[in-house]
Amino acid sequence: MRFKKLRKYLIGIFIVTACSTAINIFTDNDELSMGKQFDEEIRKNTKEYPIYKGDPSVKEYINKNIFQEILNSPEVKKSTVYSYQMEIIQNDTMLNAFAVPGGYVYIYTGILKYLDSEAALAGVIGHEIAHVERRHATQRITKAYGIQIILSIALGNNPSQVTEMVANLFGGLALLANSRANEDESDEYSVKYLKSTRFYPGSVKFFFEKLRDDGKVSKGGQGLATFLSTHPDPIARISSTDQRLLAQSIPVKTYKDSGQGIFKDEYQKFIKNKLK
Repeated sequence: MRFKKLRKYLIGIFIVTACSTAINIFTDNDELSMGKQFDEEIRKNTKEYPIYKGDPSVKEYINKNIFQEILNSPEVKKSTVYSYQMEIIQNDTMLNAFAVPGGYVYIYTGILKYLDSEAALAGVIGHEIAHVERRHATQRITKAYGIQIILSIALGNNPSQVTEMVANLFGGLALLANSRANEDESDEYSVKYLKSTRFYPGSVKFFFEKLRDDGKVSKGGQGLATFLSTHPDPIARISSTDQRLLAQSIPVKTYKDSGQGIFKDEYQKFIKNKLK
């Protein structure tokens, strides 16, 4: 049995390596198990990750009207495979969101208060869902720990290593350290996901446009140090998204625009006002 499993993983490694793509020998079940452990660690660490305890209608509204709508996109292939769920973290100084394997997405109140439209938030959420769908975290784990250790875990020789790995990665916030290629791919897929929703497809760039115009990209600023140290150049990401939109004959809008697909009034009424 173990020989068959080993053969399966070795063939997978050979194929992936031959194609010059990222190696990832974790299964979807591995992602689910790891994500659950990450979520447990986050919920235990109430000092660093205090779960939002304010108006419950905020989370309910985001989940029902934005998060679930994106998950219903036909481009999201594993909406019924992973345990997709969204949580809000109470930290008004952090302009950030992140996702862990298995479908767990976390959004800081800081970015919720900073954004000004449902479309902008949908762009961010679509981006985080793409990290999960494209399995970026376990790609990095495979690369960081090496094939020998990962194979040992996969074959059941060292099951405790998974828990240790999760603890180490969690403590070092390694999941936030996405590569430039990971970020670009997630921006691309955010556009794909939103095309079948009521939201403007290019809204993944709205956050960066606002940061640019507020002078936060060049100055850094409270809550941005971690974000900007772990994400590629926001200005380049604006340009890349605009190019993708033009290539698909989608009108290029900015975060300042209103009208169809943006939903600024709704965001103010159902989310931003209730966070005060």
